[in-house]
Amino acid sequence: MPLPTTTAAAPGDKEGSMELPAAAGAVVIGGGVIGCSAAYHLAKMGCRDVVILERRRLTCGTTWHSAGLVRQLRSTRNLTELIRYSARLYASLEAETGQATGWLESGSLSIATNPDRLTHVKRQASLARAFGVEVEVIDAVRVGELWPLMRTDDVIGAVHSPSDGRVNPSDLSLSLVKGAKALGVRVLEGVPVTGFRMRNGRMAGVETGEGTIETPVAVDCAGLWGREVAALAGAAAPLYAVEHFYLLTEPIPGVDGHPPILSDHDGHLYLRDEVGGLLVGCFEPGGKAIAPEDLPADFEFDLLNEDWDHFEPMMINAMHRIPALETARARMLLVGPESFTPDGMFLLGEAPETPGFFLCCGMNSGGVALAGGVGKALAEWVLEGRPERELWHADIRRFPAVMNGLKGLRERAPETMMLHFSVAYPDREHDTARDLRQSPLHGRLAKRGARFEQRMAWERPAWFAGSGSGADEGLCFGKPPWFGRIEAEHRAAREGVVVFDQTSFGKLKIQGRDSEALLGRLAANDVAVPPGRVVYTGFLNEDGGYESDLTLMRLDGDTYLAVTGAARPVRDADWIRSHAQNGEAAAVTDVTEEFAVLGVVGPRSRELLSRLSAADFSNQAFPYYACREIEVAGVEVLAARLSYAGELGWELYAPMAGAGAVYDALIEAGEDLGLVDAGMKALTSLRLEVAYRDWGHDLSPDDTPWEAGLGFAVKLEKPVPFIGRDALLRQRDRGLARRLVVFTMDGEEAYPLGTEPIYHQDRLVGEIKSAAFGHTLGRAVALGYVETNGAEIDDMIEAGGFELEIACERFPAGASLKAPYDPEGRRPRM
Repeated sequence: MPLPTTTAAAPGDKEGSMELPAAAGAVVIGGGVIGCSAAYHLAKMGCRDVVILERRRLTCGTTWHSAGLVRQLRSTRNLTELIRYSARLYASLEAETGQATGWLESGSLSIATNPDRLTHVKRQASLARAFGVEVEVIDAVRVGELWPLMRTDDVIGAVHSPSDGRVNPSDLSLSLVKGAKALGVRVLEGVPVTGFRMRNGRMAGVETGEGTIETPVAVDCAGLWGREVAALAGAAAPLYAVEHFYLLTEPIPGVDGHPPILSDHDGHLYLRDEVGGLLVGCFEPGGKAIAPEDLPADFEFDLLNEDWDHFEPMMINAMHRIPALETARARMLLVGPESFTPDGMFLLGEAPETPGFFLCCGMNSGGVALAGGVGKALAEWVLEGRPERELWHADIRRFPAVMNGLKGLRERAPETMMLHFSVAYPDREHDTARDLRQSPLHGRLAKRGARFEQRMAWERPAWFAGSGSGADEGLCFGKPPWFGRIEAEHRAAREGVVVFDQTSFGKLKIQGRDSEALLGRLAANDVAVPPGRVVYTGFLNEDGGYESDLTLMRLDGDTYLAVTGAARPVRDADWIRSHAQNGEAAAVTDVTEEFAVLGVVGPRSRELLSRLSAADFSNQAFPYYACREIEVAGVEVLAARLSYAGELGWELYAPMAGAGAVYDALIEAGEDLGLVDAGMKALTSLRLEVAYRDWGHDLSPDDTPWEAGLGFAVKLEKPVPFIGRDALLRQRDRGLARRLVVFTMDGEEAYPLGTEPIYHQDRLVGEIKSAAFGHTLGRAVALGYVETNGAEIDDMIEAGGFELEIACERFPAGASLKAPYDPEGRRPRM
C-alpha cells in the first residue's frame, strides 16, 4: 500500500481557509472514508447543504493506513448487503467522478487447518450462498494453485470468494469527496469541533474555534476521536483504540499478479500482495489499547512506534504460512490506531440522549469495506427516519450507559480485535469487562454452580454446572459438554418447577394521564385494559415491521410497566419518547435496575407459590395474563402470571433489596418439590419448543405480525389507530410472500445454531433465525422465514422436501406453522 503522499491530502485542497458557513443542513464531523461517504450520500439523497469539518486533513487519522480490504460476507443478510453495496459503488464511482478508487476484484481465500475452523468456514460458505455471495469450498491442492507461495501441507480445506476485493483508501476518499463537492458539499480542513449547541433538547449548532454553524443535524464520523466528540454532545459512543500491526515487505520473487486476499485465521493473519511484495497483517491475542489522549494533539498521517517484540509471534506464524518471508526484506512495520467497540459491531444511528446527533463510527478495522453501505444507511436514517434495511446489530441504542466506561472499554477493545479471527463458537463469551451489572442474586447463584453469560452488560446464568463441577471448557459446534445439564433444567421446567433469574429484562415505567393514549398509538394490540391485566403486543413501524415486542402491565389508570428484552430498554424508551406529542403527559422512566425478576415456572409453580404467599393463585382468582401485588417472605412483589417457557408460571418483580429474601424462601420451600435453578440456555430450548418468538432473532423491523404468525396480538379495529395499521391492511389484502415456519430435525449431526439456509425441494427459500435442541421433543427445533414465491405455505409444508444446510451439508427437516409442543397453548393456562 502506498504511504501517504500529497494525493492523500488532496481531497480537501487545504480548504481550512474557506469561510465558515453560518448554517448547514447537516455537519459531518471527521474527514476519513466514513465521513466522506456520509457526506456524499447525504448530498446524493438531496441534502445539498452539507459541510464536512476535519480537525486536520482528510484521511489523516486511520483511513490512510488501512489495508483496504473489502470482504462482503457478514453475520446477517442486511450487513452483508451493506458491503455488497460498497463493492458495487467502489467499482462504479470512477465513472461518476472521474477519480479512480483503486478497486480490484481479487477475491478472498479463507483457509482451515483444524476441523473446527473448517466447520466455521463451511458455515460461512453456506451463509454466503444464502445471501447471494459467490463462494466455493476447495481443497489444499486448489489453495496451492491460487497461492503458489503458500505452505499447504497442514491445510484441510478452504473457502474461496471470487467477488471480494480491495481498494485504495485514499483514492476512494478522494473520489467520494469529489462526487460530494459536485453535489454542493463544502469541505473545511483544520477546523476541530469544540462543542455543540442545543435548543429544546435537540441539536441546534456545531461549535468550532472559528465560530458556530447552525444545524439541526450533526454526524459523528470522528473515528478514533468519536467517543470524545460524542461526549461534547452529551451522548455515548463506546469505542476505544487499539494498536493495529501490519508488515510491508520489499518485492519477493514469486509474488506475481494479484492473488486472493488470504486469511489464515488460525494464525491470526491476513495477507495480500503489495507492489511485488506482501502486506502481512494480524488481529493478534494480547493487543495493545491506546487512549486518544495518548495520541499527539497534532496527530496527522502519523504512526505509532514499531514493536517487533510484540509482532514476533505473528511473524513466526507468517513465515510458517509463507516460507518465502524467511528471507524477505522488511520495508516497514506499520503500527496505527484503529477503534473497536465492545461487541465488534460499528456504531450507527441517532443518539437517544441528543436528538439530531448521529453516530457513524467505531468500525472495528472494517471502515473501508463498510464505508459505502454505512454512508448510505446513515443518510437514510437522517433524511427518512430509519435505514432502508434493519440494522439493529449496529444501532447505538443497543448499549447501556455502563458500556461506555473507560475502564471496561480499555479492557474489552483488545479482546474485540483478537476475536475478529476466532472460531465463531455459539457459546463463546467475552473474558474482559465483566461484572458490570449483576443481579442481587449473583453471589447466591454463583455458589450454586451458575455459569454466566453477559447480555446488555448484565451477568445472567446461562446454565448451572452444580457444586464442584468444572465443566466450563469444550466450545464446539455440536452438543456441548454441559448439554446434559441444560436437559435437566429443561425437563424440570416441563415436569416440576424451576426458578430463573430474569433480572436482565428491560423494565420501563410509562406514567401520566396520557399514557394510555400514547401506548395506544404505538401498540398493535389493545392496551385499554383494566388495571391488573397484562398485554402482549408489538410496536410497529410505518411498514408494519416490529420495532419491538413486549408485555405491558397496567398497574393503575395512569401507569404501565413495559417489560422488554435485555438489549432493548434504551431503544424502546427512545421509541416511546420520540412518539409523544407536544403537551402529552406520559413520562418514561427506565426502572430496569430497580427490580429483580424471578421466573417461577413449571407444573408445580402454583403449589410452590401457595406455600409462600396468602394470595390465591387459582385460575379463577389469578388468571393467565393477570398481574397484582403479593407478599412473599415479607417482601411486596409484583406477580405476573406468564412465562416464556410455555408452562404454568409467574414472574415475580421484587425490589432489588428484597430479591435475596424472596429467592431464599423459594429455595427452602421448594426443596421437597425438586425446585431447580435454570439458566437462559434452557429457557431458549423451552421457548423454541412452543415457538415463542424473540425480537432480534425471529422478529425485526423487516418482519410483520402476519409474516411472524402473531396476528392474534393485532387489533385492527381498536378505537385508536396504531402505527403500521395501514401497512398491515395492505399486506393482508395482497397476501403474504413469506412466513415464519417451525422446523424439527432428527439425528445427532443435525444440530442447527441459527442462520442456516432453508431449501425446499432443492430451491433456496430462506434462513433460520433461531435454533436449539428441544429436550422434550428429543430433536433440534428451529424457526425461520420461508419465501413462498407465489405458492401457498400450507401446500409447501404438505408437499415436504424441506432441508436445512449446516456447514455445506443438507439435512431433512419437518415443517409446520404450529409449535411442535403444546400447539394450542394450554399448559400455561392450567
